[in-house]
Amino acid sequence: MILAKNILKTIEKHSISENRVYKSKTSKFDGKVVECDSFPSPIGTICEIECNDSTKVTGEIIGFRENKNIIAVHQQNSNIVLGSSVKVLSSSNNVDVGFGLLGRVLDAFGRPIDGVSNHIESEEMWPINGKPINPMSRKPIKEVLDVGIRAINSLFTVGRGQRLGIIAGSGVGKSILLGMMTKFTDADVVVVALIGERGRELGNFVSEILNDESRRRTVIVAVPADNSPLLRIKGAERATSIAEFFRSKGKNVLLIMDSLTRIAHAKREVGLALGEQPTSKGYPPSVISMIPNLIERTGSGGKNEGTITSFYTILADSDDTNDPVVDTARAILDGHIVLSRDLAQLGIFPAIDLNQSLSRVMNNIVSEDQQKRSEFVKKLFSIYQENKELVLMGGYSKGQNSDIDSALNNWSKICELIKQSYKIKSNFNDSCESLKKIN
Repeated sequence: MILAKNILKTIEKHSISENRVYKSKTSKFDGKVVECDSFPSPIGTICEIECNDSTKVTGEIIGFRENKNIIAVHQQNSNIVLGSSVKVLSSSNNVDVGFGLLGRVLDAFGRPIDGVSNHIESEEMWPINGKPINPMSRKPIKEVLDVGIRAINSLFTVGRGQRLGIIAGSGVGKSILLGMMTKFTDADVVVVALIGERGRELGNFVSEILNDESRRRTVIVAVPADNSPLLRIKGAERATSIAEFFRSKGKNVLLIMDSLTRIAHAKREVGLALGEQPTSKGYPPSVISMIPNLIERTGSGGKNEGTITSFYTILADSDDTNDPVVDTARAILDGHIVLSRDLAQLGIFPAIDLNQSLSRVMNNIVSEDQQKRSEFVKKLFSIYQENKELVLMGGYSKGQNSDIDSALNNWSKICELIKQSYKIKSNFNDSCESLKKIN
Protein backbone atom coordinates (compact mmCIF):
# COMPACT_ATOMS: atom_id res chain seq x y z
CA MET A 1 0.00 0.00 0.00
CA ILE A 2 0.98 3.65 -0.43
CA LEU A 3 1.51 4.08 3.33
CA ALA A 4 4.01 1.21 3.49
CA LYS A 5 5.91 2.49 0.45
CA ASN A 6 6.22 6.00 1.90
CA ILE A 7 7.36 4.71 5.27
CA LEU A 8 9.94 2.51 3.56
CA LYS A 9 11.41 5.57 1.79
CA THR A 10 11.44 7.58 5.03
CA ILE A 11 13.32 5.00 7.08
CA GLU A 12 15.63 3.78 4.33
CA LYS A 13 18.67 5.52 5.77
CA HIS A 14 17.92 4.19 9.24
CA SER A 15 17.49 0.57 8.14
CA ILE A 16 19.60 -2.08 9.77
CA SER A 17 22.31 -3.71 7.71
CA GLU A 18 21.51 -6.62 5.39
CA ASN A 19 23.16 -9.22 7.56
CA ARG A 20 20.75 -8.33 10.36
CA VAL A 21 17.48 -8.28 8.43
CA TYR A 22 15.15 -10.68 10.20
CA LYS A 23 12.12 -12.40 8.74
CA SER A 24 9.23 -14.24 10.33
CA LYS A 25 5.63 -15.37 9.74
CA THR A 26 2.39 -14.37 11.44
CA SER A 27 0.73 -16.82 13.80
CA LYS A 28 -2.15 -14.67 15.10
CA PHE A 29 -3.98 -11.49 14.11
CA ASP A 30 -7.00 -9.90 15.79
CA GLY A 31 -7.44 -6.93 13.44
CA LYS A 32 -5.04 -4.63 15.27
CA VAL A 33 -2.23 -6.71 16.75
CA VAL A 34 -0.12 -9.37 15.00
CA GLU A 35 1.78 -12.15 16.71
CA CYS A 36 4.66 -13.71 14.83
CA ASP A 37 7.54 -16.09 15.45
CA SER A 38 10.15 -14.41 17.61
CA PHE A 39 13.31 -12.73 16.30
CA PRO A 40 15.80 -10.52 18.20
CA SER A 41 14.58 -6.96 17.72
CA PRO A 42 13.78 -4.31 20.35
CA ILE A 43 10.46 -2.66 21.09
CA GLY A 44 9.84 0.10 18.55
CA THR A 45 11.24 -1.85 15.61
CA ILE A 46 9.35 -1.09 12.38
CA CYS A 47 8.31 -4.17 10.41
CA GLU A 48 6.77 -4.80 7.00
CA ILE A 49 3.96 -7.35 6.76
CA GLU A 50 2.83 -8.89 3.50
CA CYS A 51 -0.95 -9.04 3.00
CA ASN A 52 -3.12 -11.58 1.21
CA ASP A 53 -3.74 -9.20 -1.73
CA SER A 54 0.02 -8.81 -2.41
CA THR A 55 0.11 -5.39 -0.74
CA LYS A 56 2.27 -4.58 2.27
CA VAL A 57 1.58 -2.74 5.50
CA THR A 58 3.86 -1.61 8.29
CA GLY A 59 3.70 -2.22 12.01
CA GLU A 60 5.71 -1.69 15.16
CA ILE A 61 6.87 -4.16 17.81
CA ILE A 62 5.17 -3.25 21.07
CA GLY A 63 6.04 -6.26 23.22
CA PHE A 64 6.87 -9.94 23.56
CA ARG A 65 4.74 -12.81 24.82
CA GLU A 66 5.51 -16.54 25.07
CA ASN A 67 8.34 -16.48 22.51
CA LYS A 68 6.24 -14.37 20.15
CA ASN A 69 6.80 -10.82 18.92
CA ILE A 70 3.71 -8.62 19.24
CA ILE A 71 3.33 -6.11 16.40
CA ALA A 72 0.69 -3.39 16.23
CA VAL A 73 -0.15 -2.57 12.61
CA HIS A 74 -0.21 1.04 11.44
CA GLN A 75 -3.14 0.60 9.06
CA GLN A 76 -6.56 -0.71 9.97
CA ASN A 77 -8.50 -3.34 7.95
CA SER A 78 -5.31 -4.92 6.64
CA ASN A 79 -5.63 -8.18 4.70
CA ILE A 80 -3.18 -10.06 6.89
CA VAL A 81 -3.60 -13.85 6.99
CA LEU A 82 -2.02 -16.69 8.94
CA GLY A 83 1.51 -17.24 7.70
CA SER A 84 1.97 -13.75 6.21
CA SER A 85 5.66 -12.89 5.99
CA VAL A 86 7.12 -10.31 8.40
CA LYS A 87 10.31 -8.44 7.58
CA VAL A 88 12.23 -5.96 9.73
CA LEU A 89 12.63 -2.53 8.12
CA SER A 90 14.32 -0.51 10.85
CA SER A 91 15.23 -0.83 14.50
CA SER A 92 16.37 2.78 14.86
CA ASN A 93 14.72 4.95 17.51
CA ASN A 94 16.16 8.22 16.16
CA VAL A 95 14.37 10.99 14.28
CA ASP A 96 15.63 13.59 11.82
CA VAL A 97 15.90 17.10 13.25
CA GLY A 98 17.24 20.39 11.94
CA PHE A 99 16.40 23.97 11.04
CA GLY A 100 15.05 22.71 7.73
CA LEU A 101 11.91 21.62 9.58
CA LEU A 102 10.83 25.23 10.17
CA GLY A 103 7.75 26.14 8.17
CA ARG A 104 6.87 22.50 7.41
CA VAL A 105 3.98 20.21 8.30
CA LEU A 106 4.99 16.63 9.13
CA ASP A 107 3.28 13.33 9.89
CA ALA A 108 4.23 10.82 12.60
CA PHE A 109 7.16 9.50 10.53
CA GLY A 110 8.53 12.95 9.74
CA ARG A 111 7.29 12.92 6.15
CA PRO A 112 6.17 16.36 4.84
CA ILE A 113 2.44 16.53 4.12
CA ASP A 114 2.20 20.22 3.21
CA GLY A 115 2.69 19.65 -0.52
CA VAL A 116 5.66 22.04 -0.68
CA SER A 117 8.36 19.43 -1.33
CA ASN A 118 9.11 15.86 -0.35
CA HIS A 119 12.62 16.64 0.84
CA ILE A 120 13.69 18.19 4.14
CA GLU A 121 17.31 18.91 5.04
CA SER A 122 18.14 17.35 8.41
CA GLU A 123 21.19 18.23 10.49
CA GLU A 124 21.39 15.42 12.99
CA MET A 125 19.54 12.52 14.58
CA TRP A 126 17.76 12.81 17.92
CA PRO A 127 16.42 9.97 20.13
CA ILE A 128 12.65 9.80 19.86
CA ASN A 129 12.51 9.15 23.62
CA GLY A 130 14.69 12.17 24.36
CA LYS A 131 18.04 12.69 26.04
CA PRO A 132 18.15 12.58 29.85
CA ILE A 133 18.78 15.84 31.72
CA ASN A 134 20.13 16.05 35.25
CA PRO A 135 17.40 17.96 37.15
CA MET A 136 20.07 19.81 39.11
CA SER A 137 21.51 21.25 35.89
CA ARG A 138 18.22 22.83 34.73
CA LYS A 139 18.19 26.60 34.80
CA PRO A 140 15.62 28.27 37.09
CA ILE A 141 12.64 30.03 35.52
CA LYS A 142 13.33 33.76 35.74
CA GLU A 143 12.10 35.31 32.47
CA VAL A 144 8.58 36.08 31.29
CA LEU A 145 7.30 34.54 28.06
CA ASP A 146 4.92 36.89 26.26
CA VAL A 147 2.13 34.72 24.77
CA GLY A 148 0.21 37.69 23.35
CA ILE A 149 -2.96 36.94 25.34
CA ARG A 150 -4.02 39.67 27.77
CA ALA A 151 -5.62 37.52 30.47
CA ILE A 152 -2.71 35.07 30.63
CA ASN A 153 0.01 37.74 30.49
CA SER A 154 -1.54 39.77 33.31
CA LEU A 155 -3.21 37.21 35.60
CA PHE A 156 -1.36 33.92 34.94
CA THR A 157 2.04 35.08 33.71
CA VAL A 158 4.01 32.36 31.96
CA GLY A 159 7.75 31.92 32.46
CA ARG A 160 10.21 30.60 29.88
CA GLY A 161 10.51 26.88 30.62
CA GLN A 162 7.16 26.54 32.37
CA ARG A 163 4.77 23.62 31.63
CA LEU A 164 1.03 24.36 31.67
CA GLY A 165 -2.18 22.55 30.89
CA ILE A 166 -5.25 23.99 29.18
CA ILE A 167 -8.18 22.10 30.70
CA ALA A 168 -11.59 22.32 29.08
CA GLY A 169 -14.54 20.40 27.70
CA SER A 170 -15.26 20.25 24.02
CA GLY A 171 -16.25 23.37 22.09
CA VAL A 172 -15.09 26.11 24.49
CA GLY A 173 -12.23 27.55 22.45
CA LYS A 174 -9.08 25.50 23.10
CA SER A 175 -7.98 25.48 19.46
CA ILE A 176 -8.52 29.23 19.06
CA LEU A 177 -6.47 29.89 22.20
CA LEU A 178 -3.62 27.73 20.88
CA GLY A 179 -3.75 29.50 17.52
CA MET A 180 -3.45 32.88 19.22
CA MET A 181 -0.36 31.70 21.11
CA THR A 182 1.21 30.37 17.93
CA LYS A 183 0.80 33.71 16.16
CA PHE A 184 1.46 36.14 19.00
CA THR A 185 4.17 34.59 21.18
CA ASP A 186 7.69 36.03 21.25
CA ALA A 187 9.28 32.56 21.42
CA ASP A 188 12.06 31.85 18.90
CA VAL A 189 10.54 28.58 17.67
CA VAL A 190 7.01 27.16 17.93
CA VAL A 191 6.40 23.40 17.68
CA VAL A 192 2.73 22.43 17.32
CA ALA A 193 1.59 18.82 17.73
CA LEU A 194 -1.97 18.18 16.54
CA ILE A 195 -2.57 14.67 17.86
CA GLY A 196 -5.83 12.74 17.51
CA GLU A 197 -7.90 15.73 16.43
CA ARG A 198 -10.23 16.19 13.46
CA GLY A 199 -8.49 16.15 10.10
CA ARG A 200 -10.19 19.32 8.85
CA GLU A 201 -8.70 21.30 11.77
CA LEU A 202 -5.24 20.87 10.29
CA GLY A 203 -6.06 22.75 7.07
CA ASN A 204 -7.90 25.45 9.00
CA PHE A 205 -5.02 25.85 11.45
CA VAL A 206 -2.41 26.24 8.73
CA SER A 207 -4.45 28.60 6.53
CA GLU A 208 -6.04 30.80 9.21
CA ILE A 209 -3.55 30.78 12.06
CA LEU A 210 -0.17 30.77 10.34
CA ASN A 211 0.89 33.89 8.46
CA ASP A 212 4.18 34.39 6.63
CA GLU A 213 5.96 35.60 9.76
CA SER A 214 4.78 32.88 12.15
CA ARG A 215 5.22 30.12 9.56
CA ARG A 216 8.99 30.75 9.33
CA ARG A 217 9.46 29.82 12.98
CA THR A 218 6.83 27.06 13.28
CA VAL A 219 6.94 23.28 12.89
CA ILE A 220 3.67 21.31 12.86
CA VAL A 221 3.40 17.58 13.52
CA ALA A 222 -0.08 16.37 12.59
CA VAL A 223 -1.50 12.90 13.31
CA PRO A 224 -5.31 12.96 12.87
CA ALA A 225 -7.75 10.79 14.78
CA ASP A 226 -8.06 8.15 12.05
CA ASN A 227 -4.39 7.15 12.45
CA SER A 228 -3.42 4.14 14.54
CA PRO A 229 -2.76 4.68 18.28
CA LEU A 230 0.94 3.96 17.81
CA LEU A 231 1.25 6.73 15.25
CA ARG A 232 -0.49 9.16 17.60
CA ILE A 233 2.00 8.34 20.36
CA LYS A 234 4.90 8.53 17.91
CA GLY A 235 3.71 11.94 16.70
CA ALA A 236 3.77 13.33 20.25
CA GLU A 237 7.24 11.93 20.87
CA ARG A 238 8.54 13.28 17.55
CA ALA A 239 7.23 16.79 18.30
CA THR A 240 8.90 16.71 21.72
CA SER A 241 12.19 15.53 20.18
CA ILE A 242 12.09 18.41 17.67
CA ALA A 243 11.53 20.87 20.52
CA GLU A 244 14.44 19.34 22.46
CA PHE A 245 16.74 19.80 19.45
CA PHE A 246 15.95 23.50 19.15
CA ARG A 247 16.38 23.91 22.92
CA SER A 248 19.84 22.33 22.64
CA LYS A 249 20.70 25.07 20.09
CA GLY A 250 19.90 27.80 22.63
CA LYS A 251 16.43 28.62 21.30
CA ASN A 252 13.44 29.50 23.44
CA VAL A 253 10.80 27.07 22.20
CA LEU A 254 7.03 27.07 22.65
CA LEU A 255 5.65 23.52 22.42
CA ILE A 256 1.89 23.27 21.95
CA MET A 257 0.37 19.80 22.15
CA ASP A 258 -3.29 19.25 21.30
CA SER A 259 -4.23 17.06 22.98
CA LEU A 260 -2.68 15.13 25.86
CA THR A 261 -5.96 13.31 26.40
CA ARG A 262 -5.94 11.84 22.88
CA ILE A 263 -2.38 10.62 23.48
CA ALA A 264 -3.55 8.97 26.71
CA HIS A 265 -6.41 7.34 24.80
CA ALA A 266 -3.91 5.96 22.28
CA LYS A 267 -1.68 4.60 25.04
CA ARG A 268 -4.75 3.01 26.64
CA GLU A 269 -5.50 1.15 23.40
CA VAL A 270 -1.93 -0.15 23.21
CA GLY A 271 -1.83 -1.10 26.89
CA LEU A 272 -5.10 -3.00 26.78
CA ALA A 273 -3.94 -4.81 23.62
CA LEU A 274 -0.88 -5.99 25.58
CA GLY A 275 -3.11 -7.33 28.35
CA GLU A 276 -2.57 -4.65 31.00
CA GLN A 277 -5.19 -4.46 33.72
CA PRO A 278 -7.50 -1.43 33.37
CA THR A 279 -7.91 0.91 36.32
CA SER A 280 -9.98 4.12 36.62
CA LYS A 281 -11.94 4.79 33.39
CA GLY A 282 -10.13 1.88 31.73
CA TYR A 283 -6.67 3.50 31.84
CA PRO A 284 -3.88 0.95 32.45
CA PRO A 285 -0.85 1.85 34.62
CA SER A 286 1.32 2.57 31.55
CA VAL A 287 -0.80 5.66 30.77
CA ILE A 288 -0.15 7.18 34.18
CA SER A 289 3.60 6.64 33.80
CA MET A 290 3.68 7.93 30.19
CA ILE A 291 2.28 11.38 31.03
CA PRO A 292 5.11 12.51 33.39
CA ASN A 293 7.71 10.92 31.09
CA LEU A 294 6.47 13.07 28.20
CA ILE A 295 6.01 16.27 30.19
CA GLU A 296 9.35 16.09 32.04
CA ARG A 297 11.24 16.17 28.75
CA THR A 298 10.26 19.83 28.39
CA GLY A 299 11.20 22.78 30.59
CA SER A 300 14.46 24.66 31.03
CA GLY A 301 17.65 23.25 29.58
CA GLY A 302 21.15 23.14 31.00
CA LYS A 303 24.04 25.55 30.57
CA ASN A 304 24.15 27.27 27.16
CA GLU A 305 20.78 25.72 26.25
CA GLY A 306 17.41 27.37 25.73
CA THR A 307 14.01 26.50 27.15
CA ILE A 308 10.86 24.63 26.18
CA THR A 309 7.68 26.29 27.42
CA SER A 310 4.94 23.74 26.87
CA PHE A 311 1.15 23.94 26.74
CA TYR A 312 -0.84 20.69 26.80
CA THR A 313 -4.56 20.74 26.11
CA ILE A 314 -6.45 18.32 28.32
CA LEU A 315 -9.99 17.38 27.38
CA ALA A 316 -12.27 17.16 30.42
CA ASP A 317 -14.92 14.70 29.22
CA SER A 318 -18.39 15.91 30.25
CA ASP A 319 -16.57 18.89 31.87
CA ASP A 320 -15.25 16.50 34.54
CA THR A 321 -12.06 18.09 35.88
CA ASN A 322 -11.44 15.04 38.12
CA ASP A 323 -10.71 12.76 35.16
CA PRO A 324 -7.58 10.57 35.79
CA VAL A 325 -5.66 12.23 32.93
CA VAL A 326 -6.59 15.70 34.21
CA ASP A 327 -5.55 14.81 37.76
CA THR A 328 -2.24 13.23 36.73
CA ALA A 329 -1.27 16.10 34.43
CA ARG A 330 -2.36 18.82 36.87
CA ALA A 331 -0.19 17.30 39.60
CA ILE A 332 3.01 17.46 37.54
CA LEU A 333 2.46 20.63 35.51
CA ASP A 334 3.58 24.10 36.64
CA GLY A 335 0.08 25.51 36.30
CA HIS A 336 -3.16 25.14 34.41
CA ILE A 337 -5.63 27.30 32.51
CA VAL A 338 -9.24 26.16 32.92
CA LEU A 339 -11.75 27.24 30.28
CA SER A 340 -15.33 27.81 31.45
CA ARG A 341 -18.36 26.79 29.43
CA ASP A 342 -20.44 29.40 31.27
CA LEU A 343 -18.15 32.22 30.12
CA ALA A 344 -18.11 30.82 26.59
CA GLN A 345 -21.91 30.91 26.53
CA LEU A 346 -21.73 34.58 27.52
CA GLY A 347 -19.56 35.24 24.47
CA ILE A 348 -16.40 35.83 26.49
CA PHE A 349 -13.41 34.37 24.62
CA PRO A 350 -10.94 33.15 25.66
CA ALA A 351 -13.26 31.78 28.35
CA ILE A 352 -10.66 31.59 31.14
CA ASP A 353 -12.04 30.70 34.57
CA LEU A 354 -10.05 32.92 36.94
CA ASN A 355 -11.10 30.95 40.01
CA GLN A 356 -9.74 27.58 38.90
CA SER A 357 -6.71 28.65 36.83
CA LEU A 358 -3.22 28.90 38.30
CA SER A 359 0.39 29.72 37.35
CA ARG A 360 2.81 28.30 39.91
CA VAL A 361 5.80 30.40 38.84
CA MET A 362 4.09 33.76 38.33
CA ASN A 363 5.00 35.18 41.74
CA ASN A 364 8.70 34.53 41.04
CA ILE A 365 8.86 36.43 37.75
CA VAL A 366 6.52 39.44 38.08
CA SER A 367 6.58 42.60 40.19
CA GLU A 368 4.88 42.73 43.58
CA ASP A 369 2.45 45.34 42.22
CA GLN A 370 1.28 43.05 39.41
CA GLN A 371 0.98 40.16 41.85
CA LYS A 372 -1.29 42.17 44.18
CA ARG A 373 -3.41 43.52 41.33
CA SER A 374 -3.94 40.06 39.86
CA GLU A 375 -4.99 38.70 43.26
CA PHE A 376 -7.44 41.58 43.62
CA VAL A 377 -9.00 40.88 40.21
CA LYS A 378 -9.36 37.17 41.03
CA LYS A 379 -11.00 38.09 44.32
CA LEU A 380 -13.54 40.35 42.58
CA PHE A 381 -14.23 37.65 39.99
CA SER A 382 -14.92 35.11 42.74
CA ILE A 383 -17.19 37.50 44.69
CA TYR A 384 -19.21 38.29 41.57
CA GLN A 385 -19.67 34.62 40.69
CA GLU A 386 -20.82 33.83 44.23
CA ASN A 387 -23.35 36.67 44.43
CA LYS A 388 -24.59 37.20 40.87
CA GLU A 389 -27.76 35.16 41.38
CA LEU A 390 -28.58 37.11 44.54
CA VAL A 391 -28.14 40.40 42.67
CA LEU A 392 -30.19 39.25 39.67
CA MET A 393 -33.06 38.21 41.95
CA GLY A 394 -33.08 41.64 43.55
CA GLY A 395 -31.95 40.33 46.94
CA TYR A 396 -29.05 42.74 47.23
CA SER A 397 -29.08 46.53 47.58
CA LYS A 398 -26.08 48.64 46.77
CA GLY A 399 -24.11 49.76 49.84
CA GLN A 400 -24.67 46.65 51.94
CA ASN A 401 -21.23 45.20 51.22
CA SER A 402 -18.25 47.11 49.83
CA ASP A 403 -16.63 44.02 48.26
CA ILE A 404 -19.79 43.12 46.35
CA ASP A 405 -20.18 46.75 45.25
CA SER A 406 -16.59 46.74 43.97
CA ALA A 407 -17.16 43.46 42.13
CA LEU A 408 -20.31 44.81 40.46
CA ASN A 409 -18.66 48.08 39.48
CA ASN A 410 -15.62 46.36 37.98
CA TRP A 411 -17.32 43.40 36.31
CA SER A 412 -17.42 45.03 32.88
CA LYS A 413 -13.71 45.91 33.19
CA ILE A 414 -12.88 42.33 34.20
CA CYS A 415 -14.75 41.04 31.14
CA GLU A 416 -12.81 43.45 28.94
CA LEU A 417 -9.56 42.19 30.48
CA ILE A 418 -10.42 38.58 29.71
CA LYS A 419 -12.09 39.09 26.34
CA GLN A 420 -9.80 39.36 23.32
CA SER A 421 -10.27 38.95 19.58
CA TYR A 422 -8.24 36.10 18.08
CA LYS A 423 -6.94 38.60 15.49
CA ILE A 424 -5.54 41.13 17.97
CA LYS A 425 -2.30 40.73 19.91
CA SER A 426 -1.84 42.11 23.42
CA ASN A 427 1.82 42.19 24.44
CA PHE A 428 2.98 41.88 28.04
CA ASN A 429 3.29 45.61 28.77
CA ASP A 430 -0.14 46.39 27.30
CA SER A 431 -1.65 43.55 29.33
CA CYS A 432 -0.21 44.95 32.56
CA GLU A 433 -1.58 48.41 31.73
CA SER A 434 -5.05 46.90 31.19
CA LEU A 435 -4.77 45.23 34.60
CA LYS A 436 -4.14 48.59 36.27
CA LYS A 437 -7.53 49.90 35.07
CA ILE A 438 -9.31 47.69 37.59
CA ASN A 439 -9.28 49.23 41.05
